[in-house]
Amino acid sequence: MSFVSPLFLWYFMPAVLLALLVCPRSWRNGIVAVGSLVFYATGAGAFTLLLLLCMVINFVAGPALEPDVQDLRPSRRRRWILIGVIAFDLSILLVWKYAGFATEQLAWFAELLGGDFPIVHLALPIGISFFTFHHISYVVDIYRGERRALRNPVSFATYISMFPQLAAGPIVRYREIADQLPQHRSHRLDDIAAGFPRFALGLCKKAIIADSLAPMVDACFATPADEMTFAIAWLGAIGYTLQLYFDFSGYSDMAIGLGRMLGFRLPENFARPYSSVTITEFWRRWHMSLSRWFRDYVYIPLGGNRAGARKTYRNLSIVFVLTGFWHGAAWTFVVWGIFHGALLIIERAKGWDKAPSDPARRIARRALTLLLVAIGWVIFRSADLGYAFTMIGHMFLPDFEGLTDVIETAFTNQRLVILLAAMAVFFLPAHPVTGPLLESARSKPATILRMGLMTVGIAYAAILVATGTFSPFLYYQF
Repeated sequence: MSFVSPLFLWYFMPAVLLALLVCPRSWRNGIVAVGSLVFYATGAGAFTLLLLLCMVINFVAGPALEPDVQDLRPSRRRRWILIGVIAFDLSILLVWKYAGFATEQLAWFAELLGGDFPIVHLALPIGISFFTFHHISYVVDIYRGERRALRNPVSFATYISMFPQLAAGPIVRYREIADQLPQHRSHRLDDIAAGFPRFALGLCKKAIIADSLAPMVDACFATPADEMTFAIAWLGAIGYTLQLYFDFSGYSDMAIGLGRMLGFRLPENFARPYSSVTITEFWRRWHMSLSRWFRDYVYIPLGGNRAGARKTYRNLSIVFVLTGFWHGAAWTFVVWGIFHGALLIIERAKGWDKAPSDPARRIARRALTLLLVAIGWVIFRSADLGYAFTMIGHMFLPDFEGLTDVIETAFTNQRLVILLAAMAVFFLPAHPVTGPLLESARSKPATILRMGLMTVGIAYAAILVATGTFSPFLYYQF
């Protein structure tokens, strides 16, 4: 079930919100947990059993990981329980997400030696990368003594399976939401009134902009390598840079808005990333919940930047190889992660990770950062590395070939207008960020934006959904 499907918008979401309004406050977590499992089962089917198995293992392990107040050092028993649970969580992720990729590499190597090796084909469970990271956050935060383990299985199921963030984030660390799981919520109508405009913003981003650009972008990236041109390469790069941002930030806005309507405050995930002046700043603004997760559970445990430049660069390299691999089992994702890790290391080594104060230099650095990000997205989106390098090569080799007939058909006047309007995000200032502004500000501009979204925006998006022009969220595949 997708947030932009008629089934969700006109039946599931109203039913859940109505149940929360009419039922006692103490039923909140139960309604959210049951509704979330139904939501997941409609899309994942039998994979719901895999999610439930992971939930049972991590829930049972939670109390055993709590430190004794008299323990000065972690006991060996708790340490081995933590290692075992994390190994279980990662093994589920590795088998279901990476077994096919691993066997493909082994088959390729075996072919070089004149042998044969079977390739495993496994369907990818929806949201497996996200609920795995939630489980790891839960057990690690308990082990560190930052939060107590949950004794109520319904509260635990609410955290792990909460449908706003289950399929594609934001990645909610346990310590960020643990204090919200007790059912103290009282202002239910206020929460719905505050969360719905944020949900409407995300729906408009997805249905009006991202889905409109999708056919054009798909046509560009489906162009045969020998037909690639300067114009197609740039149209595809810019189009996908915008499509991915409006698709994923739209999902995050919808998730945060839904969470607020359910009585939860989910963390922000985007903060105008295309206004960044450096790659370092970009990663403080793009998919922020993923960056924070890797910082807290990988980068800092490895030593962070506390052991000198050499180990800092090593730690950054490890984090960004894992970041790339987390997105998918393909070399394009790994190289994309290496590309960004290398850029961060270069910025840190040269002292370029700080934004310059001179306005002209800031504009130049912002343009360079956006160019590097767009190049990275070409690698990320391409079917293989060879195609990515071909497309990038054409971006820097001007010609007069123009567009193919297929792309001209996909590149309608409507999509041209939407593309030009979406490009405004490249020129907007870093602040204020639209999502939080909608929820909290009472200024005249924020009120006008809310009214526009709640009337014209939501109506047009609903028409697009009703006509079946929506597509799955891009991050569902990760």
